[in-house]
This record gives sequence, structure tokens and C-alpha cells, in this order.
Amino acid sequence: MPTLESARGRAAAFAGLITVIAVCSGDAVARSFPFGSETRSVNDLGNQFVPFHAKLWDLLHGRGDGGPLLNWQSGYGTSFLPDLGTYLTSPFALLVGLFPRDRIDLAVYVITVLKMAAAGAAMAWLLLSMAKDATAKNAMVKNATAPRRPTTAPWWAAGALGATYALCGWSVIEASYNPMWLDGLIAFPLLCLVGEWVRAGRRPVLGPLVVALAWVANFYTAYMATLGAVLVLVVRLLLHEGVPRERLRVLVRGAVTVLLGIGLAAPVLLPVVMGTRHAYPGWTTQFKAAGWSEVFARTLPATYDFFTPAVFLGGGALLLAAALPFNRAVPGRERAAWAGLAGAVALSLQWGPTHLVWHAFATPNGSPFRQTFVLSGLLVIAAGRCLAYGWPGRRALLGGSGVLVALGLVAATDALTGRRALALFACGLAAAVAALLVVRLPRRRYAALAALLLVGGLVGQAAATTAYADRARLDRLDHYPAWDRAHDERADAVARADGWPNYRTDPGRTQITANDPLLLGGQGSSYYSSHTPEVLTRTLGALGAGWTSNGRAVQSLDNPVVDAVFTVGARLRTEEPQESDGPSEMGGGSPKVIRADVPPLVTVRPPERTAPRYGASPFRNQELLLGSRVYSSPVAGACPVGREVFLWAPDYYGTARLGDARPVELRGDKPRWRAAVTSLGVAERAGERVTFDRKAPRARTVACLDRTRLSAAVGRMTRTGAVSVRVSDHGVRAQLPPGSTGTAVIAAPRVAGWSCAGRPADSYLGLVAVPLDPDGTTTSVDCSFRPPGLRSGAALGAVSLLVLAGVAALSVRRRRREGMDPAAGQGPGQDRGQGLHVAGAAPELLPTVEPAP
Repeated sequence: MPTLESARGRAAAFAGLITVIAVCSGDAVARSFPFGSETRSVNDLGNQFVPFHAKLWDLLHGRGDGGPLLNWQSGYGTSFLPDLGTYLTSPFALLVGLFPRDRIDLAVYVITVLKMAAAGAAMAWLLLSMAKDATAKNAMVKNATAPRRPTTAPWWAAGALGATYALCGWSVIEASYNPMWLDGLIAFPLLCLVGEWVRAGRRPVLGPLVVALAWVANFYTAYMATLGAVLVLVVRLLLHEGVPRERLRVLVRGAVTVLLGIGLAAPVLLPVVMGTRHAYPGWTTQFKAAGWSEVFARTLPATYDFFTPAVFLGGGALLLAAALPFNRAVPGRERAAWAGLAGAVALSLQWGPTHLVWHAFATPNGSPFRQTFVLSGLLVIAAGRCLAYGWPGRRALLGGSGVLVALGLVAATDALTGRRALALFACGLAAAVAALLVVRLPRRRYAALAALLLVGGLVGQAAATTAYADRARLDRLDHYPAWDRAHDERADAVARADGWPNYRTDPGRTQITANDPLLLGGQGSSYYSSHTPEVLTRTLGALGAGWTSNGRAVQSLDNPVVDAVFTVGARLRTEEPQESDGPSEMGGGSPKVIRADVPPLVTVRPPERTAPRYGASPFRNQELLLGSRVYSSPVAGACPVGREVFLWAPDYYGTARLGDARPVELRGDKPRWRAAVTSLGVAERAGERVTFDRKAPRARTVACLDRTRLSAAVGRMTRTGAVSVRVSDHGVRAQLPPGSTGTAVIAAPRVAGWSCAGRPADSYLGLVAVPLDPDGTTTSVDCSFRPPGLRSGAALGAVSLLVLAGVAALSVRRRRREGMDPAAGQGPGQDRGQGLHVAGAAPELLPTVEPAP
């Protein structure tokens, strides 16, 4: 008879196959990419994750500017390791290198689907691993009372439950466009499996490695998955007879395993934590519990809402979980424990203090129920425990069906529940009940029919929910196009103009995403990340930059003074179609490169008695950083003829125009959006004034740029600036003119991690700075970058690795001793049937016994 390992392999493969079929079918029905013309790049998927995967593609192929530590392409130079650890350290992310760069959207889609499939496979493997103890218990049941007959819960049932977990509402609705969260979906069953090893005292080396892999892949959801796995381990310990000392020993062993795994992940984790600490604050939100009718509505397929938990669970899993309390074949303590755990976790989603615990003590910006996948996993485990003792009887199915009918009736009263959702829920419940009744019939062909009903209902519900979510997200969230001809044109134009490090090439203010430098190439100020440095947002904000996401998404600042300061010698501008009334955020048109003479990346500022500070006016701040006066104020409300007119109205949403020139759009909506300093064109006639399409904002400033003065200032900065600059993926080295005094300034934000000449770098108005010797003997500047937390993380990782090596050596020694004396390795619960684990392989079909009807 096949071994348990082969059964687990079949179940895992079956779960992965079901998952892929359901997800792809749903996307195809919605005509979503790559099966149709509708983009799937909504919200942060298109704005962050696709561009970051493009950056990873560049790193894997030796392209792009910068490396794993320092990103020269975004924000005029920022730390990259925190972004790498947040978005790109999943092993699946490496698959992006196998695709052409212009198929980056397809690469991210394939990675997303494979992650879902892996989660289903991992859960199926876990369910059969946990079923071993139930198998052993059933094997010890005697036929001394009533006549009994064997029943089976085959491997395909575990595969169907695994796929149900992978296709839960949280996965197909929320995490499908946040692909790094799916690593947590994989991590939960894997960490529960580690808990099984800890109970049995097995795999002391592999356990910490799995923990480390989970925390490196995505620490945020791994934290939630770890909490869930700890709860599962505690329940498993409480359900097994044994002395308290042995249970405590298992808990200590589990704690050591987790801490050792986290220590191994420290070289990635600590830089991520430090990057978060130095990031711009972004939004501050307060948790608000969802209404219970809304929660019940979200258990149904084909429902969508951004601020309620997506607890949909398809197929027969929800029915089996609901039937567990009524299934007398399962021991009463176990029924109470698993049902109680699932109920307690469901309640914890709705209570403020436990909400904070689940989210690492910080209410997230955006979807507030990100831990929902743990609840889904616990419900699937409860369903698996219901099956571990055999197919549930009619009484259990009647009780479970009654619970779900009541749930559906409450859900029907909520506005989120439509007719489609109710119909899919009813059909899925009917298919599951029919399958669980048919499978009890003696002939094998009925088992095939039961499998078809169970899997068919799951695929139908999951595919419909996927398609519904695809369409709903497009209606409710901002979205971005997949790579097309416009991307090719812009990327080609940027590549032809690129002259780094002699000058920067900015891919332009009319952006496709908030991370165009990563997606299209070049070296601009645009940057959107959870780790957007506070110093970057505040510095560019002082210079008049615009932003979205409450300051986390800094936009390109199209201004000749700022371009001069940051060495932007080439800038992409996209000409709008003639029928357009104003430039669009993602406007399409022919890209055109605008070139300008700019100073080198490293310039020298003369000695100053007091350190300069920014004020309220972005125009004065630009002049301060430039070192020259180049703006003048309007006379009688108008700029002199020939001057370029700039408007600063950060909170205005609408259009403004100079005279009868083309209107320019401003997007200010405090505090989420901030409009940038904007050029309205050159004053061609005397007396041209700035007008608005709405009531003129109170907070506004108009300034007149003198290009002649700007050219003179650039010439002075060039003459006194560095004669040569070498840039690497971890620093800058520049040769200065003889006799340089004052302060050398690198045109990069002074983010944490910069050091020059063995000491932390200084800051000059938010830029990296090095004080020069007053006698003029300094001839070079050498600055390096190391992300904060990297050194201490590497040290902690090295110590953890040494400890793990010691554990491995002790494990090998113990196995050798057990090999010489088999009885020496038998502790409590190993082969004696007295402790926390009953050894012995279970067959492919998990045999159980139950009373004959």
C-alpha cells in the first residue's frame, strides 16, 4: 500500500492544480490580464510591486543603477535593502528573472498564482501530517461493542481542503494584488508543520530554517502566521495526554526554534525595521470593527468591501468546520478545542487590543483585517480534524448545514450580499452536502462523484469570487496599465538619454506609476514605498514637490532650479494629445527629452557662518540650496515678459492658467495629496495674470524665474564642483578642484546610513555633506552607504548560524547514539504511545472506524 509520504505528495499536487485552475478561470471570466484586455495592476500592485520586481529583474541581469544596498534610481538615491526585504526576498520573486523585462506584468502574475498554489499544497501536506494521530487512535479502537465498518478520508479530500485554504477570500480578493502577503499564506501551514516537528522532537535543524525562510520572505505576514501556528501548537499540546513538564519542554523547544529562525533572518529583518523607523509617517488611522452582518456577508462568495474581513471559504471546508462540533466520531475535547480556537480568533479580529497584537501593534494603512488568512487556515484545520476521524455522519451534516443556513440568513440582511452571492453560497452548500452524503455509499464510483461535487463546487465558487473581485477592484481602486507601447517608447527614450553619473535622467512628471524610475529607467525623484525616507519627503517638500499617499509617494518635481541642484540633465516630457484639457497623471503622448546644462553630482558650497535652514517659501528654499537668487516676485500681479511663471498652490485641486495659455492641472487635497510647484509657461505679454477655474486658493505664491541668472549659477557650481565623480552601488567618490573650502555636497538626500571619512555624513539642507578643511587641503570626497541595522543584523545572523550548527552537531551525535542503542532514543511519546506523538506511518487512505448505522 502507498506510504503517507506519497499520499501527502498527491494531495499537495492536487491542491496546487485546483488552485491554479480556479484562479486562472476566474481571471479569464473577468477578461483580466493576461487573459484579456483589463489590467490587474490596481492600487499598490501597479504602483509599487510591479516596478519593484522590474528593479529586481535589473539586479538579476546586472542592469540598473545601484545594488542591493543603495538604489540610485529612486528618490535621488535611497536605501534599497529595506525595500528588498519588504517586497522582493520571497524565493518566488527570483522567477522574475526568467521572463523578458517587457513581460514584467506576466512574471508577477505567474509568481502570484504559484504562491497561491504553494499555499494550498502546504496546507494539504499539513492536514495529512496532523491526521497521523487520529489514524493511530482509530487503529486502537476495538470491535468489542457494536458492529463497526471501516470508512476512509482519502488524500484527495486533503487536497481539496488545501485548495480551499489557498482560494480563501483573503487570498483571491486582498492578497492577489499584494503578492508579498501570499508568503504569509504559505508560511502558516509550514509553521504549523514546524510545530508538529517540535512536538515530536524531530528536525531540529530544518525547523529554524523554515522559520527563517518565512520571516525573510515577508516578515509582516510571517509574524501573523507565527502567532497562528503558536495557537495551533498550544491546542495540540492541550489535547494530548502527558505530564505538564513534557508540555513545557515542547513549548520551550518551540520558542527556541522560532527565535533561532528569526535570528537567522536578522540580516534582512533589522534593516527593514530600521527602514520603517526612518520612513515618513504616512497615514494615521484608528481601528473600527466591522458590523457582524458585514462579517457574515463576507463569508459568502462574490462579495467585496475594502474595510471588512474577507472570510469567504469555499467548497466543503466551511460545512465541515461547522459540522465539527456535531461530529461525535471526534473526541469531545478536540471538538471543543478547535471550534473554540476558531471562534476566539474570529472575535479577536473585531477587538481593538487583539487587532493591534495581530498587526504588530500598529493599525495598518488600508485594509485593516490583514490577519484574516490565519482564521481561514484555522477553519480549514478544523475541517481537516472533522475528516481525520472519518466522513461525518448525517447528524453532523445536519448540524453544520443548519449553522450555515443561519449564517446565510443573517448575511442576506446586509447590503454587501447580492443575489449572485446568495445563489453561489446555496449551490456550494448543496454540492458539499451532496458530496459528503454520496461519499459514504459503498461503491468506488460514488467516491468519484463525491470528489467531483466537492471540487467542482470549490472551483465554481472561487472562480466566481475571483472574477467578481477583479471587476470590483477596477471600479473602486486606482489602476495602471500593463506594459505596452507607451512603456516601450518612454523606456527607450530614457535609455537613449541616460548619462549617469555625469547627469541624471528623470523619466518625467507625467507618470505611469509612482515608481517610474524603477519601471522605465533613469534616476528621478519619484519614489513610493513603505520606507520612503522622512528626510526625502521633507526636503523635496520644502523645495515644492508634490506627493500622494500622504507623503509616502513623492512625485517628480519638474523645475529647472531643482533639476540643477540634483544634476538632472535630461528630463522626459510627454506631450499630451491636442484634445486634452490638461496634463493627466498617467497621460499618454509622444515622449520628448528636454536637456539642460547642470553641475556635477558633487558640488562645493562656500564657507558659511551659520547653517542654512529652510523657510516657508519653496522658491526661497530652492535659491538657498542653489546658492543664488534666481526668482523675482510679480509686479502688479504679473511677471515681466520673458520670465517663466511658477505657481505654488499645494492644497488646490483644479486648473490654473497664465493669461489665455493652456490650463495646467493641480492636484492638491490635503493631507493625502499635495500639488507641486508648477510652471504655467513664459510670460509673453505684459500684464498676464494667473487665473483659476475655481475660487482662487488663499495659500498660493507666484514667482518669476530668470533663466539668465540660473545659467550663471549653474556655471559657478560647475566651475567649483568636482572634476570627476565615481559612483558605485554602495557609495560615491569624487575628486575636487585644488584649494576647495567650505562644504562638499552630494546631490542625494541625507538618509540614514551615509558615512564619509569613517564618520557619519553631515547634512546640508537635507543633502549628504562633507566639511572640507579650511586650509584647502582636501582634494577628494569618499562616502559610503550601509543601511542601518545591517551590521547588527549580520552579527545576530552569524551567532544564530553558529547555534544552529551546534544543534545540528548534537542532533547527529544523538542519532548515532540511537543507532547503536535503539532503546536510548525512545523518550516519552516515541514508539511507546505514552507521550505527545504516536509514531508509525499512516496509509495513503486514512482508515477510521465508526459505528454501523
